[in-house]
Amino acid sequence: MSEDRYLTFALCKGRLADKTLELFSQIGLECREMNDKSSRKLIFVNEEQKLRFFLSKGPDVPTYVEYGAADIGIVGRDTILEENRNVYEVLDLGFGKCRMCVCGPESALELLKHRKRIRVASKYPNIAREYFHNKKHQTVDIIKLNGSVELGPLVELSDVIVDIVETGSTLRENGLMVLEEVCPLSARMIVNPVSMQMKADRIKELVSKIRSCLKA
Repeated sequence: MSEDRYLTFALCKGRLADKTLELFSQIGLECREMNDKSSRKLIFVNEEQKLRFFLSKGPDVPTYVEYGAADIGIVGRDTILEENRNVYEVLDLGFGKCRMCVCGPESALELLKHRKRIRVASKYPNIAREYFHNKKHQTVDIIKLNGSVELGPLVELSDVIVDIVETGSTLRENGLMVLEEVCPLSARMIVNPVSMQMKADRIKELVSKIRSCLKA
């Protein structure tokens, strides 16, 4: 089969994929194969509409899109910023809303205010580095963590953390608070630069349909 005939989507596993498929269904894009939760398939195809879908871990979505394994990816803006891949961000889908924030104990406010050299723990070292070095012009030591970053200030590994905040309840329960907002986040559509040229008509039509649906 000619790969060019298909529009291929990389979807971020979990809630984002569910919300995306819900949105696609509203604009007439279906992939019934994906409704079978017991399926062991990795790639799901809609032959009629010439669509292909696969699920992947969030950080891998921009990689698949950059290298052309997928024409289009749906992933959180946090992942796009952290991975910094060569992709076009074409649409804010408006769901999965949250914020990337600098958080810590109230006492850390003074350290931020006076731009002291501090230690910052984060799952997102690139976002943290970009924020402190280029926006705040503050010298920081960044420590990459993969688990509960809230532990950082509690065990004095770090002064503050940079992390995603939805409700802030975990912070409050541990005596921490939002100190500064880095940026707002939500699900975004990204496109491979070559696909943007080679499949321009189909992609523009898709983006137009989604825009109309989101406005409605």
